[in-house]
Amino acid sequence: MASSFVIAFVGKPSAGKSSFLNAITDASAKVGNFPFTTIEPNQGIAYYPLDCPCKRFGLSDRCKPRHGRCQQGKRFVPVRMMDVAGLVPGASEGRGLGNRFLDDLRHADVLVHVVDASGTTDEQGKETKGYDPIDDVRWLRDEIEEWVAGNVLAKWANSVRRHRATKSAAADTLHGLVAGYGARRELVQRALDRLASSGSSSVDIGEWDEKDVRRFVGVFLDLRFPTVVALNKIDMPDADKNIAAIMRRYKSVPGSNSFLVDGVSEQNIVLSSALAECFLRKLAKQGYIRYETGDDDFVTHEEDGSLKSIDDKMGRRLENIRDLVLFRYGSTGVQETVCRAVDLLGFVPVFPVKNLANFGASSGDASSSSGAAFQDCVLVRPGTTVREFAKKLHSVALDKGYAGAETVGNIQLGEDDVIVADKNNIIKFFVSG
Repeated sequence: MASSFVIAFVGKPSAGKSSFLNAITDASAKVGNFPFTTIEPNQGIAYYPLDCPCKRFGLSDRCKPRHGRCQQGKRFVPVRMMDVAGLVPGASEGRGLGNRFLDDLRHADVLVHVVDASGTTDEQGKETKGYDPIDDVRWLRDEIEEWVAGNVLAKWANSVRRHRATKSAAADTLHGLVAGYGARRELVQRALDRLASSGSSSVDIGEWDEKDVRRFVGVFLDLRFPTVVALNKIDMPDADKNIAAIMRRYKSVPGSNSFLVDGVSEQNIVLSSALAECFLRKLAKQGYIRYETGDDDFVTHEEDGSLKSIDDKMGRRLENIRDLVLFRYGSTGVQETVCRAVDLLGFVPVFPVKNLANFGASSGDASSSSGAAFQDCVLVRPGTTVREFAKKLHSVALDKGYAGAETVGNIQLGEDDVIVADKNNIIKFFVSG
């Protein structure tokens, strides 16, 4: 079971989004150095690593995930990835493929903004030299803000009139304006609370002007679309100076409670080389090297005679990747980007089982492997309750026939108990009848 949330790769054309998707998934997205290579959103499955309880209970030899894999207690859980076609400045006004691309973002839970740190593509995604990508993060955020703010402001006057007439709660009125972006009321309330704590806007939305609305949209987007920035092509000339400038712009101020700049914090900037990852994965698949995504080095025929020999050209390219990427940065950054995106949302791994004595499968279907443990792992949002998870797992049998739940040690769980990692996230459900 892949997770129900989506990580969307965004950015200008030719920044490396399609290469990134190919590097981290098994998808075969088109790759080209011209605008609008990607017309429809490409989707794929990547894997998020976490500690599997099979190791804690000494059951690694019996851990057989239905989806993903488990290697000596390290679980690789599938997550959905989407590559949204490249945006260009003016997209919110219809430039390029404009609103069509922005509409795709509504299906995303977290964004990965792939930025060409090498300066070899301009703001339109066309080949160039010496382009300064310092503003690439800002203009993409501006386009998204303009898109959402424009839609909200178009309905603002009528919404405020209804708000005053019905004396609705501010969160209810605002939720009605942004629900189309996949936002829950709770998130809208959080945005309002953050604005109130800053004292930057009136608590009475009936008194808001356009600046107040835009300020709310900015905070709302920080919460609705948390963003990881992947500074890509780090092994290219000029990348170093561009990276340094971008990091300075988004450097966090210790003790500051100010809002994010362009929706970005330096903690969520990752240095990456998607093409290096693609090359390493390809050679590993062909048997020339031993390498796993996220490794800080690879093994060749010289260290392992069972691997194929490499020629001089291949060897030079591998050494360049080793020197300019792996030894310098510790990895290609591709796996770290996915991990950072999932961690931003704080998702909790849940292991539904049928039997708490042997941690057998959560369902008795014919596909369940005899004796297999911890076959299922589902990532859920923080704050998810036991009953909410039951409905997510099986909306008919477990929700309508729900009769209770318990966790390790035969500890009974309440319907409203919040699921917490390493506390009550191994769950057996009971159904009536």
